[in-house]
Amino acid sequence: MSTNMSSGYRITAGGQLRNLTTIAACLFCLLLAIPAWAGMPKEDASYRVLPAIVRGNLAIFPVVAGRSHDTSQLMTLDEGVSSGQVTVNEAEDQRGLIRPGQFMPPRRSGAEVNRLVLYNNSSRPLLLLAGEIVTGGKQDRIIGADRIVSPNTGPIDLGVFCVEPGRWVGSSTKFGSMGAQMAQPSVRTPAMAERNQNQVWDNVRASNAKMAAALSSSEAVAVTGTSSYAKVFESEPVKKKIATYSGAESEQVILSELRRKGAVGVVVALNGRVLWADAFASTELLAKYWPKLMRSYVAEAMTSVSTGTSPDIHEAERFMANLGGGREVVETEPGVYRRADITGDGYRVFELTSLLPKSEFEVHITKIGER
Repeated sequence: MSTNMSSGYRITAGGQLRNLTTIAACLFCLLLAIPAWAGMPKEDASYRVLPAIVRGNLAIFPVVAGRSHDTSQLMTLDEGVSSGQVTVNEAEDQRGLIRPGQFMPPRRSGAEVNRLVLYNNSSRPLLLLAGEIVTGGKQDRIIGADRIVSPNTGPIDLGVFCVEPGRWVGSSTKFGSMGAQMAQPSVRTPAMAERNQNQVWDNVRASNAKMAAALSSSEAVAVTGTSSYAKVFESEPVKKKIATYSGAESEQVILSELRRKGAVGVVVALNGRVLWADAFASTELLAKYWPKLMRSYVAEAMTSVSTGTSPDIHEAERFMANLGGGREVVETEPGVYRRADITGDGYRVFELTSLLPKSEFEVHITKIGER
């Protein structure tokens, strides 16, 4: 809250204040605002959690914020790849962009599991979210961390994690975005929080096996024999299973409800237990990512044993009430973005803040609860 007190009174030559009623009203408003300021962990984090939208063992709590930002300048990976303005390649012998003052690594030869090279040839900044899947190259990968890439920039070293442990043969020279699917929370977590490739592979194998077990024996044939997380979720039996669980119609119905409520994010509960939250700087940015996010949540629900426990809005409210922690690690690209990794008691928070001119605000917040 901001109050312009200078317009509420003036000082006469004798030093007497006029319009005392206005001054008193202003002071009263300021006193009322102090408790609200004191309880807010950050300027734009006045989040409010609304009752859940329930689909089976999955509960989605809309989250609204006290403020929204103009995010129209940000380009998504899908938009960039489909327009041809963003390209992603195996590292091979290309060297990523090194910022002034950074250590110059030795030139590597050949492709690397946890490294790709990206070019943003557009005039817009590119937003990348952890868990977005790129397919092709020698292995399918997921983006390892949220980041913003400046316009007309490249090559950029892109930290990634493999989600296809059984292949190291080039299927194409470039990568494409998977589009409507991103990695489910249990696959994203070890990439974001632990940065552990082996744990990512373990969780991919577990997810693929659980998904195959959820299919009939005849349907499971379509997903057996592949280690690719992307191929499993692109298969017709799995797409039909996801459609049965929630479906494109349900996906759009929920998005319409989120738009109507002015939601900027969601808290996700599985089997009655709150596990995850995604919050954005605007409703429009949430809407752009909603198909990917919704299907990632559904994938998590489908590969979990349903207990039938009811979701609790109070638990969701507590989950969003505290985004601070006892330890914070910050990575910054000056003038582009700031990324904070915050560790709390039983949770991790990842905050991506834009440092672009006239766009200095939090773009995306992810909170992960312990399982």
